[in-house]
Amino acid sequence: MGKFEIKTRKNGEFQFNLKATNGQVILTSEGYKTKASCLNGVESVKKNCQDQKRFDVKVASNGKPFFNLMASNGQIIGSSQMYANDTNMKNGIASVMKNAPQAEIIDLTEEK
Repeated sequence: MGKFEIKTRKNGEFQFNLKATNGQVILTSEGYKTKASCLNGVESVKKNCQDQKRFDVKVASNGKPFFNLMASNGQIIGSSQMYANDTNMKNGIASVMKNAPQAEIIDLTEEK
C-alpha cells in the first residue's frame, strides 16, 4: 500500500510526497504555509485521483513527459517526476490511482 509523507521544506513550508509500495515518489505537492492546508491537499489527491480527466499530461522542455493532478477548481494538487517515455508516465498515473485512495499519512514534520 502507498503512503503520503508530510515533511517540512527548508523554507518552513509543508509538502507531501505520495510514495508507491516500492517507496518510489509518484506525486509531489507544492509548498503549503500550514500543515492543515497540506493535509487538505492530501485529501484532495484521494478525492480527485480516481478521475482520469484530472490528470493533465505535459511534456517538459527536455522532451520528457510528466503529469499534474488537478483539483476541480483547476489548481495543481501534485506533480509527477519526469518520465523516460509515455508508457512509464501512464504507469505513474495508474500507480497514483491505485495507491492514493487507501494510502496512510506519515507525518515527518517537527510540528506534531
